Amino acid sequence: MPKISWIVPRALVASLLVMSLAGPEAWSQQPSTVRVRGTIEGVDGSLLTVKSRDGNELKVRTTDNVAVFGVAKIAISEIKQGSYIGVSAMPEPDGTQKALAVHIFPEGQRGVAEGFRPWDLRPNSTMINATVAETVAGTDGQDILVKYKDGEKKVVVPPGTPIVAFVPGEKSELKPGAKIIIFGATKKEDGTLEANRVNVGRDGITPPM
Repeated sequence: MPKISWIVPRALVASLLVMSLAGPEAWSQQPSTVRVRGTIEGVDGSLLTVKSRDGNELKVRTTDNVAVFGVAKIAISEIKQGSYIGVSAMPEPDGTQKALAVHIFPEGQRGVAEGFRPWDLRPNSTMINATVAETVAGTDGQDILVKYKDGEKKVVVPPGTPIVAFVPGEKSELKPGAKIIIFGATKKEDGTLEANRVNVGRDGITPPM
């Protein structure tokens, strides 16, 4: 289990998390940005060739000051009462949210993009950024009650659900085979994309958010 360190410039982390986890209202202000999920197939200097999750080949050029973050697995026991978390989930008929993945924010990012909104991990999926009010063992996994400024949701975290955290990364992690997610790549006139932040799955994992 990796030791999580939050010695990262807060401005960079804030920018990453706000852009990644804000809803469509934020993206509407940045029509030239796209979200990229995929696998790096080639690296030529600052140019990444990425096979997207839908099978398309994308060219992504990273900026000179690109910020690289690792996405590392952590234990579900790290989700405690008072933790500020993000949950990508699917709504259930009974009104609960079935977690697809959970990521834990560093304390310095408590409150970022707080709320409940649609998400694009899967059709009809949702994103909840909220504070854990209660967590107990349930019959189908861990039951978590989360509260945000406009309400609350009951979340069921089934066994095997990815639990991750953002950790400091290195440019050397941008290599063939790496699974990445870029939340705000800028589309250029020549069809390429430019990114100043890349999130890389650690130990072969696919960033689950």
